[in-house]
Amino acid sequence: MSTLRNFSRFITDTVRIITTGGPIYYAWVAFLLLLIGVGANAYIGQVNHGLIVTNMRDQVSWGFYIGNFTFLVGVAAAAIMLVIPAYIYDWEPIKEITILGEMLAISALVMCLGFVMVDIGRPDRFWHIMPAVGRLNWPQSMLAWDVLVLNAYLVLNYFVVTYLLYCAYTERHYVKKLVTPLVLLSIPMAVSIHTCTAYLYNGLASRPFWNSAILAPRFLASAFCSGPAILLILLQILRKTTKLSIKDEAIFKIAELMAYTMGFNLFLTAAESFKELYSGTEHMVYFQYLLFGVKGHNTLVPYAWASIICGAIAFLLFLVPKTRTNWVTLNIGCVLIYASVYIEKGMGLIIPGLTPDALGEIYVYTPSKTEIFVAAGIFALGFLVFTIMLKAAVPMMLGEFTINRSPKLDAAAAKSQEPA
Repeated sequence: MSTLRNFSRFITDTVRIITTGGPIYYAWVAFLLLLIGVGANAYIGQVNHGLIVTNMRDQVSWGFYIGNFTFLVGVAAAAIMLVIPAYIYDWEPIKEITILGEMLAISALVMCLGFVMVDIGRPDRFWHIMPAVGRLNWPQSMLAWDVLVLNAYLVLNYFVVTYLLYCAYTERHYVKKLVTPLVLLSIPMAVSIHTCTAYLYNGLASRPFWNSAILAPRFLASAFCSGPAILLILLQILRKTTKLSIKDEAIFKIAELMAYTMGFNLFLTAAESFKELYSGTEHMVYFQYLLFGVKGHNTLVPYAWASIICGAIAFLLFLVPKTRTNWVTLNIGCVLIYASVYIEKGMGLIIPGLTPDALGEIYVYTPSKTEIFVAAGIFALGFLVFTIMLKAAVPMMLGEFTINRSPKLDAAAAKSQEPA
């Protein structure tokens, strides 16, 4: 009974934390809510008029929404870049901040589910892919596998984060026999969410650009670059704006691991490009459209080469210890990696897989205003989820907000000690 009462207080105090703050916090939350409102309004228009208000057509039936979904699945999977050194090698400097990676994964998964939802032309039929409610056609359908692993990974991370924060709130040490197996389980689950996403593309035999055996390894390699790139910048911001102790060696070790994964990602990309371009088969047209253009259609060419160049520069910056441990070049490398993978896993993956179409027609796709507004709303929702979790987690992790101690309790205690 006391546990239930303590958890009830935990929920109540958490709500109190996230609803109080300074002017900057309120302004940031208001800005995110404004973007969410803009996105919701655009989505209502999309529901009323159909997907015709997007620029997706029969030729290009996946676009900006699925591109962002694919990228964010990688961001969610990247939490294991903290879990492996922390729990496999028991490295304390990273173990202390693993929970931040798990919170980033939760936020990314919320955005993933949002992008899947808005890409459905008939959202009223969403229940068809809900476990135990609809008909998933599992295990035959790869979409069913993707739905299951994404939701399972979301529930797992949410439980671990909630449990660790509850233990910090009640000033109790977490039960290792419970947490460690769950955190270790997150490693194969993180791999599975991106592998299943890759298989969704890879299983479409009529799309030669995606029908590659190394697509899943490419997805994982790029994911282990983009997610940590975001996390490194967030860790630096948190270190400057909060009292969290985030050691330099933890940040530099993550950067070192990113150098290896980025090098592997570039190698796999080069191997795939060689196979297509050197063989010179009719399937080369999709790579040609991406890298050089076809029949004067070269919309993606500058983006494709920008992705390659940004990735190569970032790899060199992270490979050399001197630039990897320099804060300026480190952050430049993070931005370049993010840009490189966002292009590669977004429009650089989706559009060439569908262009030219089966009849050889080239439809030049660019996101419509509706797609951009809806996407902005979903990203704002993800940022809001992460902001709220951080607002509650930081004081609990620091021991500043517990069941026996809170700013209000401290103020009341100080007041009671004042001389009459």
